[in-house]
Amino acid sequence: MSAGKPVQGSGEDHLIAHYFKPLAKHPGALGLADDTACFTPPQGFDLVLKTDPIIAGVHFFPDDAADAVARKALRVNLSDLAAKGAQPAGFLLAIALPSNIGADWLEAFARGLGEDADHFNCPLLGGDTDRTPGPLTISITVFGLVPSNTMIKRSGASAGDRIFVSGTLGDAALGLKLRLQPDLGQKFALDRKQREHLLNRYQVPEPRNALADDIRACASASMDISDGLAGDFTKLCRASGVTAEIDAARVPLSDAARVMVGRDAALIEAVLTGGDDYEILCTVPPKNVDAFRAAAAVRGIPVTEIGQISAGDQAPRFRGASGTPLIFEKPSYSHF
Repeated sequence: MSAGKPVQGSGEDHLIAHYFKPLAKHPGALGLADDTACFTPPQGFDLVLKTDPIIAGVHFFPDDAADAVARKALRVNLSDLAAKGAQPAGFLLAIALPSNIGADWLEAFARGLGEDADHFNCPLLGGDTDRTPGPLTISITVFGLVPSNTMIKRSGASAGDRIFVSGTLGDAALGLKLRLQPDLGQKFALDRKQREHLLNRYQVPEPRNALADDIRACASASMDISDGLAGDFTKLCRASGVTAEIDAARVPLSDAARVMVGRDAALIEAVLTGGDDYEILCTVPPKNVDAFRAAAAVRGIPVTEIGQISAGDQAPRFRGASGTPLIFEKPSYSHF
């Protein structure tokens, strides 16, 4: 991403200089005046890298507010850093703009992105801008830092470890249903606050970066929940060579989700498989459980124990309120 000289540069140079150069506050970004950025990790730290693009019509609605789109684009990547125990250090932005994107949209997008970059201490380092005949596509690559050899992987869970999730699950999946079928709010007698909660949880996730240091200190394995608890927990168990049994009744629900599931028990499948939660799923050895709970309480982030890891190589099992096994039609969100 090169800003060039605004007076003499191309239209792309003007766009970058006006909307994105103010976000490039890290000295390694070189004021977006070069083709690359330069970043040197502090001594004794490892870089953790993640890229997760979002596409209009796939990950967000084309008419979503531009600032909300910007926040989602950054936050879905920050969520992965949190799960690895990494603190944000910076990001690259590649954005492909269709011709119907104008100055007002870009102004709001840059404002939302800049506010989140400041809030999460994750400055823009560089990237690229393009035109596209297809849908708006935003690709962010984040850089995080962890003390050397301390990143928490998916593969560290052991028999006896307790299984924790942060926040509440299923809100985004139910929020998407509400967005697609607005009359569901009335059908389930949701009040305005409940409807807004579900819709907001789909539109703008809340990455749990405040928990990163505590995950690194206490967890044996961790990942964020992006494709649904059932699918993502299966990935963690497979990587660790373990299994578990989850009681669906222990999975934390918001008031709004509890109302909907209480009136239609079949919606528990959407809660457990729908994705877009961007909450933390981690395993904690018994000796660290009290410390993890206490640290999360200090951060003001609720964490809930939902099961225990056991030996075995079979897929984890989920049981409903009556103890019967839950069989999911589609255990995980997948693009393919």
